[in-house]
Amino acid sequence: MSRRLVALYRSQLGKKVVVAVTGLIMVGFLVVHLAGNLKVFLPDPEPGVADIDVYAEALREIGVPFLPHGAVVWATRLALLAAVILHVVCVLQLSAQSRAARRGGYAERRYQRATWAARLMMVSGLTLLVYIVFHLAHLTVGVVEPDRFVHGALYYNLYEAFTRWPFVLIYTVGMAAVAFHVYHGAWSVFQTLGLDSPERNRLFRGVAIGLAILFLVGFLSIPFAFVSGVLGPPPSPPEEHAGILQAGFATPADNAPSEVQR
Repeated sequence: MSRRLVALYRSQLGKKVVVAVTGLIMVGFLVVHLAGNLKVFLPDPEPGVADIDVYAEALREIGVPFLPHGAVVWATRLALLAAVILHVVCVLQLSAQSRAARRGGYAERRYQRATWAARLMMVSGLTLLVYIVFHLAHLTVGVVEPDRFVHGALYYNLYEAFTRWPFVLIYTVGMAAVAFHVYHGAWSVFQTLGLDSPERNRLFRGVAIGLAILFLVGFLSIPFAFVSGVLGPPPSPPEEHAGILQAGFATPADNAPSEVQR
């Protein structure tokens, strides 16, 4: 069985299937990630703490006390990292195989349209890879601007970043790459899995376009809401916010005063 899997992976079809499956995994993550991020627009569930911060803390609490705090989140990140690595490796290998096939010099005109599509996908993919690294360093680890980053205070971090146009523009370029890559990638998935047909192609094309627009508009609505003033400052200072989260999202009146409140 293992030999068959290795042989399948080494084949061009196997690599295309890996690209398709890992792409679906990442699209699924984007859907869930977008749904969580849009909580930034919801009203505060408790005085002094934003709804999106409650959501972020709840994710880190999954599995506690049987698992360490944040273990499930980091396990998910590692799984996604593995999917991204597999996706990139297989795409590069397929690209190398395609270039090797074209060196034969036959039926070159057939490759012209596919070559340009592949080149654009490579450009958007490289842009997307750089964007992912920057995004993690900026809003997950906090090394881009450590003096403006507070661990666990997601709303505060978003406000600090997206009330400044340079970061809004960076994320706009990144999300444009996401939308372009998802559109062409989703369409390729249907073809790779053998689902395309003249009767269904219009539907699949619409799904690909819909996903691209959903991610572009959905994710960019957040930075533009901050920079335009639709979303205001955090409901509490980051230090006080951290204390409220540690107290279980309870209001200060329901708990003994913390050191910060004193």
